[in-house]
Amino acid sequence: MGVQPKTEQFLISARPDLIDARENWLKSLKNTRRLATNTLEAYERDTRQFFQFLTGHLGEPPALKDVATLRIADLRSFLARRRNDGAGARTLGRGLAGIRSFLRYLEKQGMANAAASIAMRAPKQPKSLPKPLTTIDARRVVEIGGQLNEEPWIAARNAAVLTLLYGCGLRISEALGLDGGALTDTDARSIPITGKGGKTRMVPLLPIVHRAIAEYRKLCPYDLEEGKPLFRGARGGDLHSAIIQRDMQKMRGALGLPDTATPHALRHSFATHLLGRGGDLRTIQELLGHASLSTTQVYTGVDTDRLMEIYDKAHPRA
Repeated sequence: MGVQPKTEQFLISARPDLIDARENWLKSLKNTRRLATNTLEAYERDTRQFFQFLTGHLGEPPALKDVATLRIADLRSFLARRRNDGAGARTLGRGLAGIRSFLRYLEKQGMANAAASIAMRAPKQPKSLPKPLTTIDARRVVEIGGQLNEEPWIAARNAAVLTLLYGCGLRISEALGLDGGALTDTDARSIPITGKGGKTRMVPLLPIVHRAIAEYRKLCPYDLEEGKPLFRGARGGDLHSAIIQRDMQKMRGALGLPDTATPHALRHSFATHLLGRGGDLRTIQELLGHASLSTTQVYTGVDTDRLMEIYDKAHPRA
């Protein structure tokens, strides 16, 4: 079998029945699901490239009947071709998502079987490096004076929550899940935190954390008793993470912080700054509550200069 021609050589990429079906699908995405313009353009481009691939794969422009009986092997061949053309994992994953959406649409119309696309696994996505705040920006974010809410107790509440994220490396769900009876012992050096999978870890407490919680308790108008949430919404109910995320978004603009400065970025900053000061990955893994060291290892790409400095100083042959 000879080398398949480049997809760009095909002027007719599909039969009229398949082109019409795709057009109706794109219209439904725009009018019914109201997808963003960029997403629609990407789906149009990805499915057009898929049709061009099928033209070479089948030896003729594909018809609706050809797409209706696609096999996993056909989809794998398409992804392999795209990968050889230089497409990365994210591009391949998005392309597969568009094809899957199209086939599911056809299946609902009784025109195709989408089993192959559903069974097909998307390419493994590369782990993106965390984007920590600088130490100066992290300190500004957790200070009560940096909070924008005019209600003093809410400003103190937000500062306490953000201090837990940066000072203890907690997930926002872990901080907001604390009981009203937690952190009452101001001499405590650590606190048990139950994270993902029900796994409990001991997290050290810095004096700044105790001070932030104490200030919040002093100003909060609600009874923060055991058995009720420690952090409350404006009306005394549960505090939702979206509120903290919204308030930090406002703070970004006021303090001139980058868009990457989110509550979760404070947890990344906690780990990255520890690593930069010589902390070892195993310890940071335990503090973060990661089940696998490989999850924590993503931070090694954040502070490479510091790691190389430690390597040069510590290695016997350096």
